[in-house]
Amino acid sequence: MKEILSLDHISYTYESEDEEPRKAIDDVSFTVQDGEWIAIVGHNGSGKSTLAKLMIGLMYPDEGKVHVFLEELNADTVWEIRSRMGIVFQNPDNQFVGSTVQDDVAFALENNGVPYEKMVPRVHESLAQVKMEAFLDHEPHHLSGGQKQRVAIAGALALRPQMLILDEATSMLDPQGREEVIRVVDELKNATGLTVLSITHDLEEVLLADRVIVMNEGKVMMTGKPEEIFAHGDQLESIGLDLPFALRVSRELRKRGIGIQGEHMTEKELVNELWTSHFNK
Repeated sequence: MKEILSLDHISYTYESEDEEPRKAIDDVSFTVQDGEWIAIVGHNGSGKSTLAKLMIGLMYPDEGKVHVFLEELNADTVWEIRSRMGIVFQNPDNQFVGSTVQDDVAFALENNGVPYEKMVPRVHESLAQVKMEAFLDHEPHHLSGGQKQRVAIAGALALRPQMLILDEATSMLDPQGREEVIRVVDELKNATGLTVLSITHDLEEVLLADRVIVMNEGKVMMTGKPEEIFAHGDQLESIGLDLPFALRVSRELRKRGIGIQGEHMTEKELVNELWTSHFNK
């Protein structure tokens, strides 16, 4: 595996004439390897949104350096680097510019000078990847929340990026819409080896990640595999993060004297143990 993104002791302070300077990112370092799914989590104000802006070149650090695809991210390299990224934001309505789904997916390709004969199959291919090919001629604003995000992901995938960044991309969705978007991203990663960076405050979303980075007050509080992170449940709750539903239920059942082995991350795991250990006798 090769390094695809690195942050080297970066810091960023928001300056304002009306308020005291606020250090949003404080000496943060980590690397991402090609093909990894990294989840960056933290409560509101933890610095994760600022981190996202620094990673895609919307802002530059006051201290330290960001390298993407082994190049330093700066004003001279940002456009070439960003052309190799796919970015999906919190509100898909803010990304739609086309009158139809296929027009919207084609927009970034047109901006990047992709010839029409290559553009058409890429639009169809990316929509098929997110199971939205039947909606080619639909107006984006008439789609459900989950469908809109899938179209936004298709627009990012049409660029054939090396890295997909999801910046709170599921936070405005209902549980069904959130589940379908995460399932699509997981299938794409497994099928193509895409590098995924998911920035979120929802710990349910990180269960599929290879590694989790927990941000708090602008610093990296902890990093590790999901099961390693959730082993520190009390610390996570102390900084305002909600544990996955299955994990909370497992703990509550143990408090009530019902023997539960281990920490269950998913509802399926919990149901299977309850069925085999307590009901199927």
